Order: sequence, then structure tokens, then C-alpha cells
Amino acid sequence: MPVLSMRKPESSQTMNMVVQTLQIGAEQAGQRIDNFLLKTCKGVPKSHIYKAIRSGQVRVNKGRCQAEYRLLEGDSVRVPPFRMPNRDTRPRAPAASFPIVYEDDALLVIDKPAGVAVHGGSGVSFGVIEQLRAARPDARFLELAHRLDRETSGLLIIAKKRSALVALHQMMREGKGRKRYQALVEGDWQNDRQHLRQPLLKWLTSSGERRVKVDPLGKPAHTIINLMQRYAGRFSLVEAELKTGRTHQIRVHLAASGYPIVGDDKYGHDEVRALFSRRGFGRMFLHAWRLDIPHPASDEILRLEAALPPACQALLKELEQMS
Repeated sequence: MPVLSMRKPESSQTMNMVVQTLQIGAEQAGQRIDNFLLKTCKGVPKSHIYKAIRSGQVRVNKGRCQAEYRLLEGDSVRVPPFRMPNRDTRPRAPAASFPIVYEDDALLVIDKPAGVAVHGGSGVSFGVIEQLRAARPDARFLELAHRLDRETSGLLIIAKKRSALVALHQMMREGKGRKRYQALVEGDWQNDRQHLRQPLLKWLTSSGERRVKVDPLGKPAHTIINLMQRYAGRFSLVEAELKTGRTHQIRVHLAASGYPIVGDDKYGHDEVRALFSRRGFGRMFLHAWRLDIPHPASDEILRLEAALPPACQALLKELEQMS
């Protein structure tokens, strides 16, 4: 943890308006200064942080820095007086435990339930990572290695060391490892194996909601779909393997192919979602079920699995009986 020293407040109007001097430890080394400040100064708008860096109010070892600067162990960081939210008025994340699939001194892999965000933000006060930190107050480092959509269940990796986090991010950039999902889609999927390579572009709705669409101007994206089972020509269970990791990639690729995921409130059909909701299935049927990755420390291949949640299994049995 960084060592915190405080000078007298530069403004007497609020106790949050103070200059902070933070000493960087081993767990913070390697982070960009802008990302470090965004985590340290939670609640401060990004624009304020970048303005403070550009204007020289943020200093590293008493010198000016760029937003891209990567911190070194022992660096001294001057954080200017931002107007911070009062910590006492912010809701605290309740401690929570999640099913553990794998854990050692570098990694924690859990089976995330559907309906739980992986982190706070966008109208969510807290998520999995904040709840884990609350449940493990002695943990020096807990950071998400990747993300899952709120309504997606399954395998989620949390790094317990910065070295593990950096190694995992490098693996993902290089395309090492395999992440596979199971999805129930509308329609009768025909091909046993199919590659989807439509480019994906992020956009915002008029209400400010983030969406993704297939667009020639988008970023390259690659999903491999394997057929697992058909149900009376109306629904299909498929396995989706990610070769790239774009936002909403599986959901958009399947919907754009004419096979939206059952229960998808952004890219699926409302009438189908309502039909399954009346039958007691009120979630999106997308589950991160298998993960094959090299261990970030030993390079040994980890083969991890999380079974379909009971609600998904029960729905498949019902569809099989109907078939």
C-alpha cells in the first residue's frame, strides 16, 4: 500500500481539499500515473485528473510528468487538492464470498453469478471486486484481470499480485489461452463449427447507454462458434470461443448472425425474453464455462471449468423434454 502523508488543507472549506504525497510501493509499480490517480481519487472526474497532470499540479519526484508515465517503486507522487466525495456518505461495499474455482498466491478464480457487476460504476455502487476487498481486508492487492458483463455468469480471474496482473494482460494481448462460453440462442444453428469475424464498433444511444454494432469502421473481432445441441428447431445451445476480447463481442456477433442470445436485453428480442421470464428464467443465457490459460508465474497450463448454473441446466432439461 502506498504510504500517505498529508499537509495542511489548502482550503478550509472542506477537509477533502488537501495535498497528498504518496510513496509508491512494489504493488503500485508499473501502473500509468493516470490510472493510478483514477483509482486513488475515486469519484474525481477524469477531466479534472488529466487537467491536473497537464498543468503540472501532479508531480512525480517533484517533477512534471505525462499521463503515460509508468510509476516506479519508491516514486513520490504529489496529488493536488481535488474536491473528493465524502467517504462517510458513500455506501460501503458489503463483504461477500463467491464460489472459488482456483486460488493460489498469485490468482483467484471465482464462479461469478449472473446479475452481479464485476466493479462499481454506471449506476452501480459496488461490484465483485469491491465486495472481495471488503471480505479480504488483509489482502494487499486484488484487481480484475478481465471483465464479464453483469448478466453473464462464470469464470472470472482476479490477480493477487501486480506481476500476475501484468503477465495476464500480456497473455491476453498475445492471444494466449482459450476462453469459452455456453450460450442458448434463438433459432436452429446449422454449422457444427463457424468463424464470425465481423468488426465491432462502440456507440452511445441518445440516453447515453453504451452499445456495440457490426460496422466496417469497427475493430477486428473473431469468435468461433461450435454447435452443442438443437432444441426442436427453435433454440440452439452453442459454445463460443473468444479469439479477441471486444466489448459485448459474443452477444453482438450472434445477434448480427440472426441468432441472438436468449434473455439478452440489449441485442435480443423482447418477446422471447418475456416468454422465458414468465417461465421463471429471468437472466441472459451466457456463461463463461471453461478457461485454459498459462499460469502467470509457472507457465503451467490451468484448465478450469464452471458448470452451468442450476437455472440454466433446468431450462435446458425443459427444452429437451419439449423437443
